[in-house]
Amino acid sequence: MPRIARVRKKVFVTRAIDSTPLERLRAAAAVTVWRGEMPPPAPALRSALANADAVLSMITDKIDAGVIAAAPQLRVISNLGVGVDNIDLEAATHAGIAVGHTPGVLTEATADLAFGLLMATARRIAEADRHVRAGKWRTWGPMTMLGRDVHSSTIGLIGFGAIGQAMARRATGFGMRVLYLKHSSSKRVAGAIAVGLSRLLAESDYVSIHVPLTAKTRHMIGAREFAVMKPGAILINTARGAVVDQAAMLAALKSGRLGGAGLDVTDPEPIAHRDPLLRLDNLVITPHIGSASIATRARMAAMAVENILDVFAGRVPRLCANPHVRLRPPRDAA
Repeated sequence: MPRIARVRKKVFVTRAIDSTPLERLRAAAAVTVWRGEMPPPAPALRSALANADAVLSMITDKIDAGVIAAAPQLRVISNLGVGVDNIDLEAATHAGIAVGHTPGVLTEATADLAFGLLMATARRIAEADRHVRAGKWRTWGPMTMLGRDVHSSTIGLIGFGAIGQAMARRATGFGMRVLYLKHSSSKRVAGAIAVGLSRLLAESDYVSIHVPLTAKTRHMIGAREFAVMKPGAILINTARGAVVDQAAMLAALKSGRLGGAGLDVTDPEPIAHRDPLLRLDNLVITPHIGSASIATRARMAAMAVENILDVFAGRVPRLCANPHVRLRPPRDAA
């Protein structure tokens, strides 16, 4: 009786990633990598997934119920990132598709950037750099570019998971008083004080956001919260842009109620070139680079590939956002 050849699995990778894990994936499947600098447009993504077994996606790829319904062979969506708010998790689970992600590995890199934004905003580093480059530095001045102290100040952490706790460690090293938002699942950390949101906002010189974007956290920081904040406080956001009401933040920055903001995320992304936020000197902004260290991105790519290989081996990925999914069976043999 002739042997039945098995169909070679097909994987679509929505942007170029580190070469070492990519070659590991190529050894297990036929891999197509989107070569554009920008994410694949919706029609191209839908077309690529129509006959794919797996997709290694980025947080910029919108994989909604319609895309999932048009991908009858898809068994795993492996997102290069910890957040999966770009994926319809319910639709994927219903279809038997595992949704992998890359938690943990980006904790320290993201906390590094968040604290860097805090320092840059507090001490007006980006503004001072622009001042020098514009030829405005004529002499040392006793009132030139006065910033705010970081040491001995108070930081309030909204979200006290791995990244929030990493921020607390950095803040403690600077002699800062650390408050964090009390939650039933929050861990107790030596030296950090669990408080309610109103107290956190009222007492913090710096407020740093580290929560995922969900229906409950969307616009959780808006006009009412800015009104409660300590006058002149600085807001740091490396989580998701939509956690903050951007219009309310603009008003608070312009009025001086908010002393400054350091943002790695906006709503939408990328921020529009003509957005009035970009005309403010008391804003430091980076293009969503929280995890963008060489070592971290390489490890993220390796984890994303491992999630796909787990499913190809018949296992729910170890790093799975819907771990109770009943996996869709593999495509029929030829």
